[in-house]
Amino acid sequence: MSTAFPGLIPDDEDLRLDALRPYRVLFQPNQPLFNEFVSILAKLFAVPIALVSLVGADEVIFAGNVGLPGMGQTARSNSLCSVAVLHEGITVFQDLLQHPCNLVNMDAVRGLRLGFYAGRPLRSPGGLAVGTLCVIDRKPRLLSSTEQVLLDHMGAVASDILLLEATFANDQTLSRALWERVRQQVQFSLTRMDTLAELGKHEDDQETDAARAYRQSSQEEALLVVQAMQKELKQALAGLGK
Repeated sequence: MSTAFPGLIPDDEDLRLDALRPYRVLFQPNQPLFNEFVSILAKLFAVPIALVSLVGADEVIFAGNVGLPGMGQTARSNSLCSVAVLHEGITVFQDLLQHPCNLVNMDAVRGLRLGFYAGRPLRSPGGLAVGTLCVIDRKPRLLSSTEQVLLDHMGAVASDILLLEATFANDQTLSRALWERVRQQVQFSLTRMDTLAELGKHEDDQETDAARAYRQSSQEEALLVVQAMQKELKQALAGLGK
């Protein structure tokens, strides 16, 4: 990686890259399952952009991408996801115009017209950050407490889905029936969340008090679905010894 942005390299980078190795089978942009996942996430948060990213040594791969068409990957130094993997919790930039991030190439960020970013690290079983789940807006905004909790739980779900997908892709001896059953459970939960997200779009003006209240209600309902989804995924991972 270019030494022009040394602040993007964490102290545990070698360990992080080792943890990332099993996920390299997923270094393919715009995978249908993750595209659907981030599409629903964007609706729930009423933002135009959401991503599932995998942060490599030099590049960031967008395994799931809504809102940045034609962009499957970018240089690590150009991505705020590279900053999010440095932190334990959710990284938030409320106003990138007034408060830019000096750890990345802000010319690239400005070129995408990004005003807001919130990213939650996606972690390996050993707790090392391999990527992020993020929501992005063109304009500055706040991340509510309800949204913070929802993003955190959805990040945990995305971490588990990544692990399951990588596990099945790397080991062809595993039961395909189990893989299909888990995917069907995930799909069912995503469909329920998508229905809730669509209900939250009942008003044209998303900034009215009524729209915000309705969106929060949809987010709270979606959180219950996500929590149930977490339990199902943990059970599947336990069955695989993960």
